[in-house]
Order: sequence, then C-alpha cells, then structure tokens
Amino acid sequence: MTQRVNVFICVSLCLFAGVLSVFSPVTELSVSLNGKWRLSNSNGSLLLPAQVPGCVHSALQQQGFILDPYFRFNDLSYRWISLDNWTYTTTFTVAPQMRVKQKVLLVFDGVDTVASVSLNGITVGKTDNMFRRYDFPVRDLLKDGDNVLEVSFMSPVVYASERRKASSYTVPPECPPDVQKGECHVNFIRKEQSSFSWDWGPSFPTMGLFKGVQLEAFDILQLVQVSSVPLYNSSDSQWKLQVELHVDAVQTASGQVTISIPELDSEQTFQTQFLQGKTKNSFTLNINTSSQVKLWWPSGHGDQHFYRLAVKGFQDGFLVLNAESKVYFRTVELVQEPVAGSPGLSFYFRINGKPIFLKGSNWIPAHSFQDRVTPAVLRNLLQSAVDANMNALRVWGGGVYEQDVFYDICDEMGIMVWQDFMFACAMYPTEDDFIQTVREEVVQQVHRLKSHPSIIIWSGNNENEAALATAWFNITVAERQRFLKDYVTLYVDNIRKIVQEEDQSRPFIVSSPTNGAESEQEGWVAANPSDPRYGDVHFYSYTLDCWDWRTFPRARFTSEYGFQSWPSFSTLQPVSIKEDWSYDSKFTSHRQHHDSGNQQMLLQAALHFKLPNSTDPLKRFTDTLYITQVMQAQCVKTQTEFYRRSRSEIIRGLGQTMGALYWQLNDIWQAPSWSSIEFGGKWKMLHYFAQSFFSAVLPVGFEEDETLLIYAVSDLSNDLKLRAVVTVYSWSDLDPVCSLTSDLQLVPEGSAVPVFKQRVAALLAGCGRCSRLTCLLTFHLEDDGGRQQGPTNHHFLSSPKDAEGLQTANITAKVQQDESGFSVTLHSSSVAPFVWLDVGNVPGRFSSNGFLMVSRNRTVGFSAWRPTSVAELSSSLTVTSLTDVY
Repeated sequence: MTQRVNVFICVSLCLFAGVLSVFSPVTELSVSLNGKWRLSNSNGSLLLPAQVPGCVHSALQQQGFILDPYFRFNDLSYRWISLDNWTYTTTFTVAPQMRVKQKVLLVFDGVDTVASVSLNGITVGKTDNMFRRYDFPVRDLLKDGDNVLEVSFMSPVVYASERRKASSYTVPPECPPDVQKGECHVNFIRKEQSSFSWDWGPSFPTMGLFKGVQLEAFDILQLVQVSSVPLYNSSDSQWKLQVELHVDAVQTASGQVTISIPELDSEQTFQTQFLQGKTKNSFTLNINTSSQVKLWWPSGHGDQHFYRLAVKGFQDGFLVLNAESKVYFRTVELVQEPVAGSPGLSFYFRINGKPIFLKGSNWIPAHSFQDRVTPAVLRNLLQSAVDANMNALRVWGGGVYEQDVFYDICDEMGIMVWQDFMFACAMYPTEDDFIQTVREEVVQQVHRLKSHPSIIIWSGNNENEAALATAWFNITVAERQRFLKDYVTLYVDNIRKIVQEEDQSRPFIVSSPTNGAESEQEGWVAANPSDPRYGDVHFYSYTLDCWDWRTFPRARFTSEYGFQSWPSFSTLQPVSIKEDWSYDSKFTSHRQHHDSGNQQMLLQAALHFKLPNSTDPLKRFTDTLYITQVMQAQCVKTQTEFYRRSRSEIIRGLGQTMGALYWQLNDIWQAPSWSSIEFGGKWKMLHYFAQSFFSAVLPVGFEEDETLLIYAVSDLSNDLKLRAVVTVYSWSDLDPVCSLTSDLQLVPEGSAVPVFKQRVAALLAGCGRCSRLTCLLTFHLEDDGGRQQGPTNHHFLSSPKDAEGLQTANITAKVQQDESGFSVTLHSSSVAPFVWLDVGNVPGRFSSNGFLMVSRNRTVGFSAWRPTSVAELSSSLTVTSLTDVY
C-alpha cells in the first residue's frame, strides 16, 4: 500500500476588538440591544422581565416562576416550558446618526432556535439554526421614538415533530430510549442535540437569545470576520500568512490594506477593491525568512508563543481601520500510512513535525442553559484538564460549537481540540432547506474557528458512520442504501467540500469512530468502522472485568472509552432531599439515564471490592457513591495505561496506539455519568488518577502469563535511562517487606519500553513471607542519578476484597495554613487504599487524592477556589479509605 500522509498547517488570528469599521472615513456605529427584555408565553398568561443573553428557563427561574430546574424531578415537572411558544420583546430608540447610515443591520449572534423576527410590526426574517449568526437589514423600518423588536419562538419540540411529519420517510432514531426521559426527532432541528436528552443529561429543549443582539450601521462597508490560514513551504522553510477579511459592502470600495507582524520584521501593503455585497478577500503576508518563527506547541511539549499582528486600512489617506490580533504558528499532520508488521494504517498526529500522543478527554456542554456557561466556568474546567496533564479535548458532536473564549483559553493553555461538527448518533434529513442551513452553519463556524491553533482536526459527526454500518436502528437493506446516499450527501458532498475549500490548514475526517482513509476507500462507510487497524475507536464494556487489560482493543487511537460513577454527596445534596439519599430511591433511578447504569456500576465494583453494607442509610448511600468513584478511577486507569504502553509496540498486528481520550471530562448536571469532573468543578477520584496516568513519564505495571512487567512510558523530547524500583508491602504492615531494582534501560523520546520483567511467584518467594493475598506492590522509575521520574504507581496482586491482613486504617487529619496555602497532614496506623479527602461544598482541589497510603504520615495540599479558613476546612473535612465502607 502506498504511503498516505496528509500535511496541514495552521496559524491563529484572534481579534481583540469586536466588529470594526473599515475603509470608511465615517465611523461604523454599533448599539447593543442586550439587557432587560420582556418575555411572554403563547396565551399571555405569563409576562416577565428577561435578560438577553439568556433563555426562557433562566428567565422563569430568575423571576421566581420556577425553582431550580435541576432540583429533583423538575426536568419532568417543567416539560411544559419547551412545549409552549414564547416571545421576547424590547423597545429601543435609535439616534439620528445611525438611521442615516446607508445600511443598518439587526444582528443576532445566537438564536435558539426556531423564531420569527419582527421590527415595528413588520417581519424581517426567520431563524432555524442555533449554530448560525443572523443579520437582517432594517434601515427603512427604524423610526423616531420607540422601536419595538419582537422575537417569537416556536416550541423546538413541536417544530421537530412537524418537520418529521412533513418528511417523506422516517429518519431514525425517532425517539431517545425511555430511560433518558427525552423528546423526539431532535435530528430534524439544528439545535444542540443533547438538549432533547442524552444518556448523561436531562431534556431541556431551550429557547432564547443565548448570545448578543445588536444594531450595526455603516455607509460603505463593514468588517464582519477576520480569519487566517497559514501557508508553509518546507523546501525553503518559508512561512506565509493568508489573512481573510470577510466584508459586507454597500457599494464597491477601494483602498489599501497594510498587514504586519513587527516582531518578525514582516509587512506588506495591498491595493484592494471590495465588491458590493458579502465577500471574502484574501491577502498573503510573506514572513521574513531572516526571522526565526517561534511555534505554538501542545501543553507539555513547549510554549504557546504568539505574535502581534497589525491590520491597517486606508482610504484617501485616512486611517479607517486599526486592528491588532494574536497570531500563533504551528503545523499539524494526520499521518495515515502503512505500519511495519501490521495490516492497516497508522493514525496519529504530528505537531510541528513531532509525533504527539494525545492525552485527554471528551467535552460536553457545561450546562443545559448556555447563558450560564461563563468564562470563569470554562477556565476552571480547562485549567483542571491541563492540571491533570491533559493535552487534548474532543468537542463532542452532540453539543455546541463552543464560545470564542473556550478556544482562546485552549490556545493559551496548549490544549489540542478535536472539533466535531454538531451531528451525533442519528441519521439526518437532506431536504434542500436543511442542507442549506447546514451549509451556512459550517461556513460560519469554519470562518470563526479556523484561526485557532488549538483546533487540530475537524470531524464531520459523532458515531453516525458506525450507526449506519452496524445497523443501530434496525433499518432494512433498502433503507440502508437511502441513508448511505444521504450520509454522503450531507457529510462528504457538503460539509467536507466546504471545509476543504475554506480551510486547508488542518485535516478533516468524516466521522468518529472511523477507519479514516480506509473508510473513504470503502465509500465513506466502512464495513467495520471500529477496526483497530485503522482510524479511531470508541470502546465500552461494562460487564467484562475492567482490570483485565486483555479485554481492551489494541487500537491506533481511542477517542472514547469509560465507566460511570456517581458524583459526591455535596454535589447531589443541593438538588435532592433526605428521602432521595439511597441507591434504590426514585431519585437515583430518575437521575440515571443510561440503561442499567446503576446496576452495572455495582456489578463492576463487586468484582474487586466489598460493597457497602452499613445499617445507617445515609452512610450506606455515601459509601456507595465513594465505591463507584473508586471503581471508575481504577477502571479508566487500567485502560488508559494499556493504551499508553501500547504506543511503541505491534503485537499480533495491532498496536502503535497514539491517543487516549476518555469519555468524559465534565458534567451538564448533578447525576451519574462517565465524567471525571462533577457539575460545579469538583474533581472525582478519576481526575486525580488522570493527573498520574497522563504524566509525561509514567511507569505502567501489568501481568501476563503470571509474569509482572513494568513499562516506562515517556512523552519527553529527550532520551532517558531509567530503572524500575519495585517495593513489596504486606497489607498488614506499613514497613516494606522487600524491594527490587532493575537494570537501567534506554527509554527513547516518545516511547514505551519494558524495563522490568519477573514471574510473580519468584518475586514473592524472594521476599520470603508474601502471597498474592497478603501483599501488594508499588513501583516507580529512577534515572541514573537515583532521582525519581514520574509518579509512584501500584499493582494489586489480588482483588482488595480478597486481601488478607487489610485493617481499618484509623486515619487522623490536621488542617494547617502557611504562606504557601492550606495543607492536610494525615497519619495512618496501617496500609490504606483509595484514601479520599473531601471538604464538602468548599470549592477547590487537593494536590493528590484517592491514593494508596503506605506510609504513616502524608501531607496533601489544598487549593481553595474561594476564601476559606482552617476552621471551615477542619469542620468540613472527611477522610475515607476502602475499609471504612465495609
């Protein structure tokens, strides 16, 4: 098979200013219409103030008409809201100098979703797509005095149902599974797909103006969007920056544009002409070859360097445009090429010429109500990702294209983004009007986002190739041909074509999971899109033993995998009452949207742990929450470590895994899910584990044929010489039984190599008084100077439920504060697995948590996210270890 390497290059241009005037001596005017509007339902029985940006649910709660929609069963109680129609109204005045402009636009940055817009009683336009920016010309409708603007929303549930009825054929799935308690036909509306429910989230089909509304007026032309595409010639190491100005011109206009990056001693001036209407105008800046360009690197691989770009516009000698922005330089390649000793193709990313193992998770909407997703919420979650040594997140295709600030922060922090288009787990209609609104959506989103270096790949959809290939919806052979044609029409003939025209700076794949190049060869839908020899894989198995690495696919790239757990009691408490606090309550059943999910967690946990059996109902409930988090953390740890140690190996034709993105990073509400961060930002045990299993240098231990192997995994750019140090402990004694040290081994940059191998029976026999049931292992890596590299890891020789000699630890804790912050000093009388510190509803995180304590004393730091005190932390702190739940 011939080599297949797709090379893409990206540079980012991010405007500091909002909409800017350009090429007109007269300044453009912009007036925000954000603030207090009026909101009413269809029969006028409800009339209330409403904030814009906002949504109907938020307004009703803010004005006291409803309680917290997340409280108990309110997602069902408040279903009436999304079944009604609602109207937003505002009254405003317009200054004479705005009304005399040649063009005045009414601009909506985000409308959710189906609405009719009228100004002073005249309909000016309609909307049908949450993911589009809309503008409507209104100059001739504006008047002196009060102007009345109305946005009338149709129920998205009713709209989707009506579109389904109008369709000439069924487009599955008709409805979500009953356990999700959701609404039907979400695939017929261009709206956040998970807003009708998902297996981790509620059904809140929102309506509202969730982004800004403004009037924009100008005489000649307006700069709508600035974006950039880099060009790099590797033969002469020449960078070029292609800057695109998207303008709306009242009439043809001429002028000069000067583009410069002073720090790179690069500047060019262009004579240009903007044609009437909306046009895209490209300018190429050659970067001075004598300047050394500093690159943007993913977190853990280098700095996120940026430059200042200046764009100036002149007309008749007047400076009419003066914009400054950030520019980042980096290249990205998706490498799909033959693999020695293996059928199939590789699937990995090279950033700036360096193969990078993607370590991270999947991102879902941070709230059901987008108006409540603040920059602070986004920054906290993204900082938590970087703090756990992640370098990548997949923005999942059933949610939303995130806010600009999300991608700005990812640029800043070095988080690579795998960006799905917003299609998930369904077939989709292909009527002309649906295709047309999707085309506009894709064009707008690519223009908006392609300047961000953090985005390294576009993906057309989530799991729709797999759904079609493996007959998720029990479709007939005849129906399959129809849906295959629809699939190619939507994702290949439209979305892919647009993306490749608009953005040559990064790769595009049609689906995830996919066989990538092989799927393309098979007509875009592979016979088995989850073939581990190609592309990426999504893998879930809840019944097989998650401690057995042999159950996992040795894939090229795993972009989804995971296990559920429950959030902490402090997260559940505000949305529940006392009668809800048991594992078999109506509340815990209602909150679980994955079929048999609560039972699956206990069955998986019971394979290795004794289940909580306290006679105190509340303790039994909180203990059960804890044991689900222990199970989840240990399961995802085992699976992730398997993928990381598989990066350099081909075994029976499989391997060279170069990505591990577990499902999922964050939560949309307080409920059981696959997340490692609870709603509100609290870290689950899994997230603390991720901090270790995503470390740049990591020891991974596992057994094969009764033999213990330890691999050294390194993401570093330099070679290391490392040895493994194994310490054997008895469950009944904090003093080590014995320790073993391997010889130094060369660990090349970006590799995983075995550094220790010994049969378990021989290892235990050499220690004297140990068996699988009475002892356990810890291990770490050391360099030739005796310095530890990476975290200390553990390996259980038997299930902890079978451990002999494991005792109640009787851990005591003391909270202290000094100039460096808060700390908790622990003292234990015996070995304590899965030591969990919890300070209730005090927001913050510990430096380490969920750990195996094999020392008498240990000090853990605490970073508070709001002011607190030693007294508050001491009274809030609980310490739990495994034997405490027996």
